[in-house]
Amino acid sequence: MEELENDPAPPRRVSLRPFREEDAAALHPIFADPGAMRYWSRTPHADFADTLAYVRATIAATEAGRGDDQVVLLEGRVIGKAGLWDNQEVGFILSPTFWGMGLAQEALGAVIDRARRRGVARIQAEADPRNAPCLRLLSRMGFTETGRAEATMQVGDEWVDSVYLELRLT
Repeated sequence: MEELENDPAPPRRVSLRPFREEDAAALHPIFADPGAMRYWSRTPHADFADTLAYVRATIAATEAGRGDDQVVLLEGRVIGKAGLWDNQEVGFILSPTFWGMGLAQEALGAVIDRARRRGVARIQAEADPRNAPCLRLLSRMGFTETGRAEATMQVGDEWVDSVYLELRLT
């Protein structure tokens, strides 16, 4: 019987690059969108100044070696962000316009590849247990649940629970 070769993975449609201050303009509609921010660790950005401050803080953290957050590009257009905080905790968000297209999986795959090349041994994730699409994506990418906790953070007036996950890279 002839052995079939595995098809190579299709090329990624998204790419990652470091944040630039001018990215705040493209990111603001995402960070101001209540739907996109529903399961984020803070409330939607009230104004552009909030997003600009976030972008500046992200750039400073990356320059200081505290993270590897990147903007997600599709055909050169900023559609979100993905990366690692403290070089270990994954975080990602895309514009709702691009949900359901497999782009978050591609972006997360690129983050994992970057982490492997940098010698990161494991990546952690924390997700709201109500965020079923995020949990499914993390599971597909090989993350396994390591624990759960109730009322782990207050976002606005709401206390939210957490699911903790991990992906071993070595």
